[in-house]
Amino acid sequence: MGALWIAHVDVTDDEKYGEYIKVASVVIPEHGGTFIARGGRFVQFEGRERGRNVVARFPSVEAAEAAYNDPRYQEAVKIAKVASERELMVIETTD
Repeated sequence: MGALWIAHVDVTDDEKYGEYIKVASVVIPEHGGTFIARGGRFVQFEGRERGRNVVARFPSVEAAEAAYNDPRYQEAVKIAKVASERELMVIETTD
């Protein structure tokens, strides 16, 4: 089963968050992730609105977990936590 990595983000420091993006842009594809939405236009119907939304498709939940647990990504997470407020989840798809 495939999986979607879904992040909802409010960036508080664009420069620092750019450092996170550089790492995520390498690590996520290395683990089979493909970005299908990345900061584009959106309409918020319910819940808390965040300024940036990202969705990546992975071949499995395990592949997404491997990307998240990659030591390079974990270092980048430290930057992201300083430069943003965010929620991140992975959900298995039905296909």
